[in-house]
Amino acid sequence: MMITPHPAALWAQTTPFSPIDIDCVTAVMLKILDSKCKMGQAEQIALAAIYDVVKDQQGELLDSSLHPLIASARQQHDEALLTIIHAQRVHAESVIPKPTMKAFKQRLRNALMPNKADSEIDDDD
Repeated sequence: MMITPHPAALWAQTTPFSPIDIDCVTAVMLKILDSKCKMGQAEQIALAAIYDVVKDQQGELLDSSLHPLIASARQQHDEALLTIIHAQRVHAESVIPKPTMKAFKQRLRNALMPNKADSEIDDDD
């Protein structure tokens, strides 16, 4: 049985991502895992689908060692692991310039929800 990829994954497969874009996707993924994300469930699933497409690409500011950590946190909810996820989320938010993250989220809104005026991918995520 063939599984149809999520529309966000299809978009990510055909969209160029800069290294800082990869960092933004990674940071939002950390925020989802840290339970600090205000996105709705559908938006979180879309972001996870994008992350799965781009996670092997090189970021600019964040270390690629985050990806095995994220993979582990997606499989298990161990308190020690969640503490590390929290610290890495805070770090990611501190190193990625806010205007960069805001612009990236606008790009996601435009690409994934062009007809939705009030997307849940808001500037607080």
